[in-house]
Amino acid sequence: MSRQEQLAQLQNKLKQCRQCIQMQGTPVTGQVVLSPVMLIGQAPGNKEIEVHRPFAWTAGKTLFNWFSQIDVDEPTFRQNVYMSAVCRCFPGKNPKGGDRVPSRQEVESCQQWLDQEIKLVKPQLLIPVGKLAIKRFISINKLTEIVGKKTTLSINDHFIDMIALPHPSGASTWHRTEPGNTLLHKALKMIHAHPAWKIIKTT
Repeated sequence: MSRQEQLAQLQNKLKQCRQCIQMQGTPVTGQVVLSPVMLIGQAPGNKEIEVHRPFAWTAGKTLFNWFSQIDVDEPTFRQNVYMSAVCRCFPGKNPKGGDRVPSRQEVESCQQWLDQEIKLVKPQLLIPVGKLAIKRFISINKLTEIVGKKTTLSINDHFIDMIALPHPSGASTWHRTEPGNTLLHKALKMIHAHPAWKIIKTT
């Protein structure tokens, strides 16, 4: 069985997962593509579980606008980048506003899927989006510690570059104010210059 067939089989198993009782909807996945670039989101929102596509609503519009600035439009991105996430189901709404942050147990329960995806996809570049996604790979306190920098990780005896982005949520002002805005554009320039990004631009 090819790696792509194994990845498709893994996604089919993932879509059947109902392990976390507080999570809503069914697991959301991106397209089955063996890509040199892998995007790691935090968790789908209520709109994403309706259309079964990651970053399909307001935050997605902002995210794909960022990528269009470095020469990859949304259709090209979706077709050529493997899109994953820390949690695959909608955590539900927080009574105080916004979406509920997944619990530690929910994050750990979903980790198995992400681990297997990385093993099969073998990306050259990881792009975690938001602090929850970034913390699956390194320990940070503030986004200023990592956004605008490249880190090399060793996962499954495979070296992978990581360039983190802030979450494009409309509720967040981090990427619209300083130093966040400057660090965001620095990170985008680094992604644009990465060899893996050049591959998806020409695929």
